[in-house]
This record gives sequence, structure tokens and C-alpha cells, in this order.
Amino acid sequence: MRLRPNVLHFSLAARSQSARLLELSQNMFFRGHMKRREFITLVGGVATWPIVARAQQPVMPVIGCLNSAAAAPIAHLLAAFRQGLGETGYIEGRNVAIEYRLAEGQYDRLSALAADLVNRQVSVIAVGGGTVSALAAKAATATIPIVVISDSDPVKIGLVASINRPGGNVTGIHQLTAGLEAKRVGLLHELVPGATTIAVMVNPNYPDAEAQISEVQGAAHTLGLLLHILKASSESDFDTAFATVIEQRAGALLIASDPFLFSRRSQLVTLAARHAVPAIYQFREAAAVGGLMSYGTRITDSYHQVGVYTGRILKGTKPADLPVVQSTKFEFVINLKTAKSLGMTISPTLLAQADEVIE
Repeated sequence: MRLRPNVLHFSLAARSQSARLLELSQNMFFRGHMKRREFITLVGGVATWPIVARAQQPVMPVIGCLNSAAAAPIAHLLAAFRQGLGETGYIEGRNVAIEYRLAEGQYDRLSALAADLVNRQVSVIAVGGGTVSALAAKAATATIPIVVISDSDPVKIGLVASINRPGGNVTGIHQLTAGLEAKRVGLLHELVPGATTIAVMVNPNYPDAEAQISEVQGAAHTLGLLLHILKASSESDFDTAFATVIEQRAGALLIASDPFLFSRRSQLVTLAARHAVPAIYQFREAAAVGGLMSYGTRITDSYHQVGVYTGRILKGTKPADLPVVQSTKFEFVINLKTAKSLGMTISPTLLAQADEVIE
């Protein structure tokens, strides 16, 4: 068995003390000068020194980081989380450890991953990856503090008792993403006013899927649009979904709010370009990699706030005393380079609404 450096150090020290004790006792015994009090003092020092050394070792808190996505697509979000954590004085590897548990888009793994963090007895569970991750963490423990990002109203889905007084062991951020599908339908209609049919891609495994479908159906009905619902829960569904867009001659595509679809934004943007389909996405990250438009909250702000709240809990604040933060900043981003590649002209009215235009 390999010993850790500090264990090896005090083991050698104890062995050296024992050797000295043996040599001293033998010499004093044969010389007839051994004093009982001196012998007991030396033995007591050898017996208790390693215990004192162990007591002086600082205990590093451990954060459990649970997310429904894979590591690469959310690397910048985890960096925002660590930045928020750092602002409270906690630096990964220096005075706090982080255990990452990532479901890589497989939502059915989240319960086991959350349970693993509970068994690990982490100090706090910091949750990203939408409502599905938040619900898995909530179901796993009623005692370990949890900081979540929830797309849905956290009160309605039972994560917290109220926004201002969460109660229990959960607090976090209400990101307000799942309720923006109707707004995105309206922006698509402004982009392509002559289109009579639009398609919407949803992940049927996401808890908010039915609510999303109902919302876009209501918006489409109000605008007099025909709607095609495309279901995609894995990458293998993408080609079929885009084939349906072309077959149904949909004039535009909405990619619904969903952590899995967000994490596959590069593939979806590439397919939309290949099939020349104008599309709108959830976060600016999709527009940044070539998506035509995005409308939603700033997700990096949410992860940053999770880091801040996690640090405050490590310092002793209870989740019940931390009000749920509600997203208030929305971003509408247009990628003009993509519009030109599609042969589209963005109206001055729509451009005036944009918070950011990528040229």
C-alpha cells in the first residue's frame, strides 16, 4: 500500500522516536539511571504526536457539480461558475474540491449521478443543465444544500416554497427560458413574414416539452401559421427532423429550449445551413457559432450566480435564506453573416430590436 507523503513523514518520525526510545531505555537501564517519569513522558510523546498532526490537517469542502450535458459544450459555463465561486474566496484545488457528474445528454442517468454525490457526502450540490437536473438533485436529498438553475417556475414544480423564502435545502436561479417560445415564434414570423408553415424541434424527454408544444401552438394559431412538431432526443434524430422540414416546406425552424439541444448547437447550426433553413435558437452561443438568430437570457450569468450562492453556502448561509434570483436580462442576437449566406435581408425593424448583431 502506498502512503501519502504526510503519512510517510510522520511514520518515519514515529519510527525514529521509537528507535531513540529503545536506545535510551537500554542505556539507562544498564547504567541504572532510568527515571520512570522521563520514560513515561517520552512514551506519551510518541503515542500522541501523530494524532496531533492529523488534527492539524485542514478539511477541504467538496462541491458536487451535477449537469445534464457533456463537458465540452458547457466548458465556458463551468468557467463562469468557478468565477462566481472565486468571488466568494473559493478556488478549485486550493481550498475547495469539485466532483463533476455529467449526464452527457442522457437524462435517465441524472438520478444515479445525483445519488452518487449524496453518497459522497458533498457539502453543496451545484446544479446546471435545466429543470431536469434540478428535479433529480431535489429528489436525491432533503438535507444537503442545493443550488439550481431552473427553466420552469421553481415554485410550481416544487423546488422551493416561494421565491423570496425558498425554505428547505434548495435555492438558485429561475432562468425564464421555457416561457419564451411564443416570443421566438413571433420573431420568426417577423423574419419570414411570407412563411405560412414553421417547424419546431423539441426534446420529448425534457420535462417542459409538453408545455413548450402548447405554447408554440397557441402562438402559431394567433399568427395564423401551420405548425409541425419535430421530436429529437438524440443526434440520430436530427437528419430525420431536417428531412421533414424540407418535405413539409416549412419556412423557418424554432429549436426549443432544452439542455440537450443547446449542447448540440454546432450540429444543428450546421444542418440548418446545409438545408438553407432560417432558424432561431435559445442562447447567443448558437448565434455565435453561425446560427441565424437567438433569443433568451444570458446563461453565463446564471452559472456565475450559482457559483456565488454556492460560495455563500460554504461560508455558512442557509439555502432557505437565499432568495431565488430571477433572470431579467434578455438578449436578441442576429447573425448577419448567416443571413447573407441564406440570401436573406433582415428588415430594419427587426435589426433595431437586436441587442447584438454579428457581422
